[in-house]
Amino acid sequence: AGGGVAEETPHAVPVAIVGRPNVGKSTLISRVSAARPRIADYPFTTLEPCLGVVAVDDEDSFVMADIPGLIAGAHQGRGLGDRFLKHVERTRVLLHLIDVAEFIDRDPVEDYSVILRELESFNPSVARKPMLMVASRVDAAGDSDRLFGLREFCRERQCPLFEISSVTGQGLDELKRAAWARLQEIPRPSFPENSVSEM
Repeated sequence: AGGGVAEETPHAVPVAIVGRPNVGKSTLISRVSAARPRIADYPFTTLEPCLGVVAVDDEDSFVMADIPGLIAGAHQGRGLGDRFLKHVERTRVLLHLIDVAEFIDRDPVEDYSVILRELESFNPSVARKPMLMVASRVDAAGDSDRLFGLREFCRERQCPLFEISSVTGQGLDELKRAAWARLQEIPRPSFPENSVSEM
C-alpha cells in the first residue's frame, strides 16, 4: 500500500529510535528526514522526542521519533528515562542503535542488554515490540572487535544487523526500507487523541 504517512493516524508515531545517549540517534534522524535536532557530543542533548518524516520512495513515507538517550535505571526515572519510555509505548517499531565506534569503551552487547532491561522493567510489552538492531557509526569502527562482536551476537540469535553510518550514508536506504517493511506487517493500533501532541 502506498501513501504511508497519509494513512497514519495522528495518534501514533510509527518508528522510534532508542539507545544509550550519544549513539547517533539525532544524527540519523537528521540524515533520513528534514528534522533538525540539537546534535552535540555530550549526554542528553536531546531532552524531548524529535519527529521527522522519512521518505521511503516517491509514494511511501513514515514518521520517526528520536527518543532521548536511555541509561541504566531509566525505568526508575534516572536521566528522565521514565518520561522518555512513555513515548516509546506509543510507537510500533523500534530501531535500536548501538555505537560500534572503536573509541567507545563499552561492550556493544552490554549496551543492547541495558536498553532491553530498561524496556522490560518499564513495560514488558514495550520490550516485545518489533525491533531492528542497528550498528551505528560503522565508519568509525576501525580495527576494534566491537562491530565483530555485535555481528556474532546477532548471528547467533538469527537477528539481522543493519550497519549504518550517518556520516557517509552507508546502509541508510536499506534501514529505511526495512523499517517500512516491518511497519506493513503490524496492525495499526488505536491511541489516545493527544499521543503525538504530548511527544
